[in-house]
Amino acid sequence: MKNTLIIIPTYNELENIQLMLDAVLNQNENVHVLIVDDASPDGTSQVVRKNIALYPNRLFMEERPGKLGLGTAYIHGFKWALMRDYEYIFEMDADFSHDPNDLTSLYKVCANYGADLAIGSRYVKGVNVVNWPMSRVLLSYFASKYVRLITRMDIHDTTAGFVCYRASLLRKMDLDKIKFVGYAFQIEMKFKSHLLKAKIIELPVIFTDRSRGQSKMSGGIIQEAVTGVFMMKMKSLTGKLEI
Repeated sequence: MKNTLIIIPTYNELENIQLMLDAVLNQNENVHVLIVDDASPDGTSQVVRKNIALYPNRLFMEERPGKLGLGTAYIHGFKWALMRDYEYIFEMDADFSHDPNDLTSLYKVCANYGADLAIGSRYVKGVNVVNWPMSRVLLSYFASKYVRLITRMDIHDTTAGFVCYRASLLRKMDLDKIKFVGYAFQIEMKFKSHLLKAKIIELPVIFTDRSRGQSKMSGGIIQEAVTGVFMMKMKSLTGKLEI
């Protein structure tokens, strides 16, 4: 997993961050991690800062002045990674909903099978979600169905946040033109990858709901996804969508 960077956005992940850093960084000595912290008031950044000394030249942190949104955190991380010539760039949550043991498999999908975008998918083979209430499972599952219907992407888990990009794909995008900041950001990135004719491969993974800390999901995030996807598709049909 050489030239690999795992980007992990954080906001109030004190209960998870130490365990996550150890799980990722002890798994493979070639992996580097970038934490993008949005001024967590619970002390998340202080824990990361202490660990930077334990993992020299492998763990990095970018601190932002406030809670600016998931999408902008990843865009910040993508730009940071591209400036440093990382080849394989991951998105990953800090709360263990994404299993660190799946990192190698996602990497291989890009490195060995030529994918430009590898997606850790909850829905490519049935529904692989643990500890979510049925209402949230249905919301997530049918949201992906809705997005697939509107965009015509051949992707089962359009809102997945556990992914690996080749740097070459990210370089083709104007990252300053990414509009969404919540979970719709995940859809926008996949849709623009689709429009760029990227090779996209889904790998089945098991998604486990967080057992520590609080979810960042909100009604506004869902609203952005529902209305934003339709407008994004319309712009693509009229040639007004900037990639």
